[in-house]
Amino acid sequence: MDEDSGNPAVLPPGLRALQRLVTVLTVTMILGIAILVGAFLWRLNAAGPDLPAGIALPDGARPLAFTQGADWFAIVVEQDGAERILILDRLTGRLRQSVTIDASP
Repeated sequence: MDEDSGNPAVLPPGLRALQRLVTVLTVTMILGIAILVGAFLWRLNAAGPDLPAGIALPDGARPLAFTQGADWFAIVVEQDGAERILILDRLTGRLRQSVTIDASP
């Protein structure tokens, strides 16, 4: 580059193409990160699943874990030294099934 002439340097065609490629990739990466952040925020602000206002556990049962499906939820409870899985209806909270977990030797 000749500083005395005052003319800007002309980049070779290969370098000009590389400059455009880097610019396009930078814009693509910024847009991708913005879309990911937007997707996380959209998902985190979504309404939670419908659950009953309260869940009545058997007397002496201590909840250990919780999971859910499309129309049910399950609570693992410990009662009298044994663990059981209580599967309840999502809308009514009514017990659908109870599974006792046998202790393995």
